[in-house]
Amino acid sequence: MASELEGRTILIVDDDRLAVRVLRDELAQGPYRFLEAHDGAGALTAVRDGNPDLVLMDVEMPGLGGVEVCRILKGNQGQFGFVPVILMTARGPSGKVEGLELGADDYLVKPIEPAELRARVKSMLRLKHSNDRLQEANRQLEQLNARLEELSQTDALTGLHNRYFFDQRIEHELARARRYGSPLAVVMMDIDHFKQVNDGHGHPFGDLVLRGVAQTLKRCLRNVDTLARYGGEELVAVLPETPRPEGIAVAERLRQAVEAERFESAGRRVPVTISLGVAVGPRPLVESPHELLKLADAALYRAKESGRNQVCSNEE
Repeated sequence: MASELEGRTILIVDDDRLAVRVLRDELAQGPYRFLEAHDGAGALTAVRDGNPDLVLMDVEMPGLGGVEVCRILKGNQGQFGFVPVILMTARGPSGKVEGLELGADDYLVKPIEPAELRARVKSMLRLKHSNDRLQEANRQLEQLNARLEELSQTDALTGLHNRYFFDQRIEHELARARRYGSPLAVVMMDIDHFKQVNDGHGHPFGDLVLRGVAQTLKRCLRNVDTLARYGGEELVAVLPETPRPEGIAVAERLRQAVEAERFESAGRRVPVTISLGVAVGPRPLVESPHELLKLADAALYRAKESGRNQVCSNEE
């Protein structure tokens, strides 16, 4: 339990400097560090700048009193974080009730009995420790969930988005294109003779080629474009705000970039090229992702049938 209290910081707030010194002396045997303030404004500054683990504060102070400071701290935890507050009061039960109703975590009645002071301080610091651990666990859980979400949307081999993510993305982009009357281009791509690459040079080299092609394509696209591995050696990109001429130009740029890449196996260059099919929507009879992808796939098929390493579009 001592490790939970080690190095914890207590902010003592009282306009009576002698009272502050007495409280510090009573708590000095504990493994604590101390801050002090002598009015409400100073208390808020000390909480903001000193990040204490506990505020031990007098209710009656000139200007901004302890109750008002407590109300501010508890009403702005997004700014100050969770800080337990023990109010000290000489006003009896009415002061206790008012302080607790405004969010004080505990109270002490003056004159304060030293053993009770130490016990309540330890109790509040343990509460702070538990809250800190809970916040850290929640933060780690959020990070883990974000990572799991990312993994669920990412192809492990290429690092690109996977088909699950792409299917959601194209649905969103096509709906947006319909809403604003803007063109949406889809480019389907296939690595030419990929089976021969695998069979002739081994699957590890085939994986290297697939990763290299994926990264080359990604470098050639905009941040607003979405590139995904659609299956096997087939890749697909969705290009918002892209009419047919620009879509074909982008596809040709992708084709040239892959053709220029250098892949080597056993010291010899292995030529790698891609075939691409471009389709643009929305338009009559092309109102769904399935219809748009079907047109892009048909254009890709024509590119492969026509000799590969070329671009075809759905309107040729």
